[in-house]
Amino acid sequence: MVKLLIINGLGWLVLHFGISLGLLYVSDTLFQNTHPLNRVFRERAFEEKGLFWKKYLAVHRWKDRLPDGASLFNLGYKKKVLPEKSVEEVNRFIKETKRAELTHWLLFLSGPFFFFWNPVWAGWVNVIYASLLNLPFIIIQRYNRARLNSIQIVMKNRRK
Repeated sequence: MVKLLIINGLGWLVLHFGISLGLLYVSDTLFQNTHPLNRVFRERAFEEKGLFWKKYLAVHRWKDRLPDGASLFNLGYKKKVLPEKSVEEVNRFIKETKRAELTHWLLFLSGPFFFFWNPVWAGWVNVIYASLLNLPFIIIQRYNRARLNSIQIVMKNRRK
């Protein structure tokens, strides 16, 4: 049991840091609206510009209680507060919500790999861990990005 805890703990540590740090060095073009991957980040109709997450999961009440990885390790773009109110900064913030969402999707999708070296029950514990740890952060990024997209539209219309 202790051996499993150590192996799984080290596995998650390597995955968390590897994926998080690796995506810091991925080109920003991956997160542009024209990139094919952008389909993953596109707002879905059911999200209603973030209202779904607010109405059904009360994300606005708990999102600020969760840590921002960039602030924890002083790396990357801190997403707790919009640093300045300019179109460029809103665009950057939107791009970084995509980077953060991709990070958490990759971590979430890593859960099933733990079945390769664990008994079934421990594999499921890791899948549950991956779900509980990453889904809230994916929801936060989607909620924030929907709100930022609305702000971006208003700012662009003011420029005209």
